[in-house]
Amino acid sequence: MLRRDLAEGSTPDTTARRAPAAPDSDDRAAVVFLGTSLTAGFGLADPAQSYPSLLQDRIDAQGLPFRAVNAGVSGDTSAGGLRRLEWLLQEPLSVLVLELGANDGLRGLSVDDLRANLWAAIEETRTRYPDAAVVVVGMEAPPNLGTRYADAFRAVFADVADAFDAGLVPFLLDGVAGVPEMNQDDRIHPNPAGHEQVADNVWRVLEPVLRRTAEAESIR
Repeated sequence: MLRRDLAEGSTPDTTARRAPAAPDSDDRAAVVFLGTSLTAGFGLADPAQSYPSLLQDRIDAQGLPFRAVNAGVSGDTSAGGLRRLEWLLQEPLSVLVLELGANDGLRGLSVDDLRANLWAAIEETRTRYPDAAVVVVGMEAPPNLGTRYADAFRAVFADVADAFDAGLVPFLLDGVAGVPEMNQDDRIHPNPAGHEQVADNVWRVLEPVLRRTAEAESIR
C-alpha cells in the first residue's frame, strides 16, 4: 500500500519527467496525460516503460490517430496540476487523461479542494476545447487516514467523472498497489511490470473513448 508522499526522495530528474513527446511533424490528435510521478514514470530506466508510452504502443497497434503526451510531474498535487493546465492547453488536445490526487491523499489534503481542482481542470479544458473527451483516473487514500476520509476521497473521482460524462478508471494501481513484484524498492512507484498492469487498467477505459473520439472527429 502507498505509505508516504510520492514526491519523497523524488527530486525531479530528467529521466522521470521527460515526456515521450512525438516529433514536431506529428500532427496526430493529442491525448494528454496530466498526472503525478505515477504518470511521469519516476524511477524507470527508460521513459518508454511508463504507462503513457505503453499506451502509445497500443494506440499505434490499433491504428488509432492519436499521440500520447506525458505531462506527469513528480510530487504534483491536484492544485499543482491545475496550475500547469493553462500552459498545456496552448496546444490542441482531443483527450485529457486526468491522473491527479495521489499526493493529495498521501498528504491528507482537503477532499473538497481535490474535487474543486479536478472539476476546474475539466471545465477549463472543455471551455477551451468543447469536444474534448476526458478520462478521470481514480486513486485510493492510505488507510491510516481513516475510513471516513478514504471513502470521501474515493467518491470524488466517480462523482466528478459522472458530472462531466467522463470515462472513469476506478483505481489506477489496481493489481499493483501492495504487490511487491509490481513495484520498485520504495514500494510506491510501479516498476516496468507494474506499468504494464497500469496500462491495462487505463486501456480498458481509454480505448473506447479513443474510438468514439476518432469516429466523431472523422465525421467533423
